[in-house]
Amino acid sequence: MMKRIYKSIKRVLEWMLVVIFTMLVIDVVWQVMARYAKISSGFTEELSRFLLIWLAVLATAYSRSYKGQMAIDFFYEKFSQKGKYILSLFIEFSIMAFALSVMVIGGINLVYITLKLGQLSPSLGLPVGFVYSIVPVCGIIILFFSSYHVINYIRKQKEVISSKTVRP
Repeated sequence: MMKRIYKSIKRVLEWMLVVIFTMLVIDVVWQVMARYAKISSGFTEELSRFLLIWLAVLATAYSRSYKGQMAIDFFYEKFSQKGKYILSLFIEFSIMAFALSVMVIGGINLVYITLKLGQLSPSLGLPVGFVYSIVPVCGIIILFFSSYHVINYIRKQKEVISSKTVRP
């Protein structure tokens, strides 16, 4: 069940990233053409900024689906299998703590404050809280992906332990 949800979320994220990137390219191309044609299109700069924010945050959440993060594995490779297992769990729990505290709780707070203050974007007139709403959503997605990885680590570790204890 969890694997099916994992694959569904990953597929939705992929499509969202493609759509947002396509919109971003079209917006920037229009912006460049409008400048050459001396057409005023002030909203394109703001739209591209908002699309880039969404693209970056969604791409971060998507990268967690395949455990993508910046890593220097020089020291990681020096650990034993048990050390690698413990370090991998520590990394996942650290990512989960960050996603929960900063992205979900902090993001909800940020969205709430900007919506309560009625802050609107100058050109598009969108509530800025709507733009920031992607942060807690992606925090929840990162929590799900990290939980999925933790469960897989534990499951694999149990398989390794059970294969070592059963001798032919």
